Amino acid sequence: MNRPYSGYTGRRNTGGPALPALFFPAAIFYHELLLRAFDRDTPFLDLALLRTALFSIAAGLLIGLILDLLPWKRAARIAGGVALGLGTVLFCVERGCRATFNLYYGIGFIGGMAGDVAGDFGSTVVEVVLAMIPFILLSFAPLAAFLFLRRSVVPDEGSETPLRIVLAAALVACQLTAYLLSVLGPAKSYYTYDFTVNAAVPHFGLLTAARLEVEYTVAGVPAPPLGEFLDDPVNTPAIAPSESAQPSQEPDPESSKRPVPTGPNVLDIDFEALAEAETNETLKNMHEYFGSRTPTEKNEYTGMFEDKNLILLTAEGFSPYAIDKELTPTLYKLTHEGFVFNNFYQPDWTQSTCGGEFAVTTGLIPNWVNGGLAANASASIAMPNTLAKLFAAQGYVVPAWHNHTYTYYGRDKYLGNYGYDYKGIGNGLEMTESVTKKYWPESDLEMMEETVDGYIDDYVQNGQRFHAYYMTVSGHGYYSWGGNDMSQKHREAVEAKYPDLSETSQAYLACNIELDLALEHLVDRLEAAGIADDTLIVMAADHYPYMMIAKDGTDYYNELRGFEDTESDTSRYRNTLLMWSGAIEEPIEVDTPCSTIDIVPTICNLFGLDYDSRLYSGRDIFAANYKADQYSNSMPLVVFANKGKGNAWITAAGTYECSTKTFTPNEGVELEDQEDYVKRVHRLVAAKVNYSKLILQEDYYAHVPLPE
Repeated sequence: MNRPYSGYTGRRNTGGPALPALFFPAAIFYHELLLRAFDRDTPFLDLALLRTALFSIAAGLLIGLILDLLPWKRAARIAGGVALGLGTVLFCVERGCRATFNLYYGIGFIGGMAGDVAGDFGSTVVEVVLAMIPFILLSFAPLAAFLFLRRSVVPDEGSETPLRIVLAAALVACQLTAYLLSVLGPAKSYYTYDFTVNAAVPHFGLLTAARLEVEYTVAGVPAPPLGEFLDDPVNTPAIAPSESAQPSQEPDPESSKRPVPTGPNVLDIDFEALAEAETNETLKNMHEYFGSRTPTEKNEYTGMFEDKNLILLTAEGFSPYAIDKELTPTLYKLTHEGFVFNNFYQPDWTQSTCGGEFAVTTGLIPNWVNGGLAANASASIAMPNTLAKLFAAQGYVVPAWHNHTYTYYGRDKYLGNYGYDYKGIGNGLEMTESVTKKYWPESDLEMMEETVDGYIDDYVQNGQRFHAYYMTVSGHGYYSWGGNDMSQKHREAVEAKYPDLSETSQAYLACNIELDLALEHLVDRLEAAGIADDTLIVMAADHYPYMMIAKDGTDYYNELRGFEDTESDTSRYRNTLLMWSGAIEEPIEVDTPCSTIDIVPTICNLFGLDYDSRLYSGRDIFAANYKADQYSNSMPLVVFANKGKGNAWITAAGTYECSTKTFTPNEGVELEDQEDYVKRVHRLVAAKVNYSKLILQEDYYAHVPLPE
């Protein structure tokens, strides 16, 4: 029977029933393959590729079935094009994040930061896009194909019922198989309680990572198997100090004049009673865990700086290779004449500057909490153990500054919740020269010049003690003469000394001269006021300068250091902890493995503050109640962020590299049972990571009655 003439003279449907069924599964898997192919750190052929393929097929079949079932085919084609277009943009944005920061970020994080990035880094965004043109062009191929074949992909006549049933069955089979491979295999933790977008994308694909992010944002991340993280026996006994545990230096002359305090650094908290009275199983388990931890002991450095002043800095993109005796003489002085930490690390917590700052200021491991930054999650909960609140309770003033937009990362909210009187550009910090000349990044020196006189003069004239905090920005990438005004400012000096280095390495060294000048001004003012002996300066990096890795994969950080490694190696994160005071007459070398989460409890001990060492992820670096060849849950432990390969770690006994799954004992250390030691440290690391996350998720500190 002939159909009546419809008046339509366009292209006829082509491709048969296979094209509508296979187009979207193929398009999604194509995007996943493309993302994987451009990612130099993700193996291409492994079990994760199978999981990704199955999830992609299931998602594509679902989209195809929905469009097929819609009775309005014009609307269905529009919806299909919009969905494919948005998906393409998402893949391109994530590729840009990976290329720039070597991380995949969650949709919520990207959306929350989009305005700040566009406003503050517009030129940088353009540079990233230009470098991604090959990826972008390839990414838009499926959308172009859909626009050309849309009437064949979504034909006017829907599929027959039997075909729909077959496609639905295939959808269920693919999704179920992929799910079982995810939750029953080695990637289970990344699909559930250890979920982060960065770890999930290589294991399950971007689309699945986005789905899980939405799901967990609404319903919460699945609870970890908390009982598996407790030591067996639960109460690991304290271990007496031994020579191997002591800092490598001779006893500090100042400390020898004081009686050495003894006893654990704890508060009067009855965790056992709290656990017995708690009905919430998670909180009950947390009370049991924190009660089971062995506290660190007081030591010869306890109270060394009691009643003195503290200046704490988180330095943007700082590394040991920014220290040069001629180019940065103040950095050289402060890192060689105070405490000298020979085994200090700043891990990449996968949260850029914000994660590093969180570790420096809270003593907790930064985790992604329901898809959000740890610092943001801490902005509206009880945070009684921050330095600002502990010092304020002792009558100190606690100002804080950042020489960039004051709301960036939500810094005004979380630093305010930590107790700081915080000011940045746009909220009380006057940076006239930087703002007028539109410097990017802004000057650390100018920030210091604008701020130090107030609290120094108040101390000299009125005896008002202070704890000041700074978040610097002059060391921020991009590291090029056109991408960093602080680099351009000091270009001539670096080119004269290091003419053979690449522009990237030269620019990195140059911008850190501005940080050096800021510290020089600070020290000069302290010494001129006669209070350098009354002040401790502490500084650590937020992260190593990962933006020295170029878009083409060239690793200029290796050029700067003179040896090769990758972001999978723990050596990449070795850094410098600056801890200096005019009161320290001779350098004090410390060989204890330590990291940024140890800074807060170490400062608490140095200033003789009342604190509970069990409530931090880190520990007092000077605590000596451990032995290098024995396991203890209070021993030195450097934890590296899990990027989908497990957590690497370092103890006084040796180093575990998660990329190779190998443990290398330190020279001179013999373990009675190395396999058992590694197993127990793995469990301790998992405990520290998960309980740090739960502190934020459960607002745990609000459930612990801290003594007044």
